[in-house]
Amino acid sequence: MKRIIAAFFLLLVIGLPVSAHSSTGPMEAIQGPLDEVINILKDPQYQAPEQKEVQREKIWNIIREIFDFNKIAHLALAKYRKKFDEKQLKEFTDLFAKLLEDTYLNKIQAEYKNEKINYLSQKIGAKSKSNMALVKTKVTRENVEIPVDYRMWLNKGVWRVYDIKVEGVSLVKNYRNQFQNILLNKSPDHLIEQVRTKVEKQKKEKIDN
Repeated sequence: MKRIIAAFFLLLVIGLPVSAHSSTGPMEAIQGPLDEVINILKDPQYQAPEQKEVQREKIWNIIREIFDFNKIAHLALAKYRKKFDEKQLKEFTDLFAKLLEDTYLNKIQAEYKNEKINYLSQKIGAKSKSNMALVKTKVTRENVEIPVDYRMWLNKGVWRVYDIKVEGVSLVKNYRNQFQNILLNKSPDHLIEQVRTKVEKQKKEKIDN
């Protein structure tokens, strides 16, 4: 869980779509907006409990432009995606995005520790894979160095993140394993309802807190 939280934190600090345009490389697309998002996390006006929702909304509005939930959902479902019709797939994708938002944003807001990010390298695929890229970084958090790799693709002129690996652990693969264990014997509607239940539970916990 700590790896996934760290991974999602990195997604939060890479987000403005204007910086992700194809006129820049994938590394520039994730590096440029860093200061602005970190400033939101550090801004004193958002530290009061009653301002956390405003802070979260500002951060989420940034990252959802570069975080490709459609592709992530498709990759997480893998071969079982064929079992979903168009309506089910859209419903699942929307709920999955909400699950990610609710699961991690509160944790990230509470656990931000002035992380430092070193950008190590970028590799863009050759020829038919020139729309795919891998950006390697290293995050220093409380004197601990954590390798974080971003997998990105160029979609409609914009570099978007579709997976991240933290210490070799893939965010997409983590969810794929969970979903496939369910879909092996259950229907798409069953998975959708499970995700919906988690979202509603988190919403209730948030209200209670």
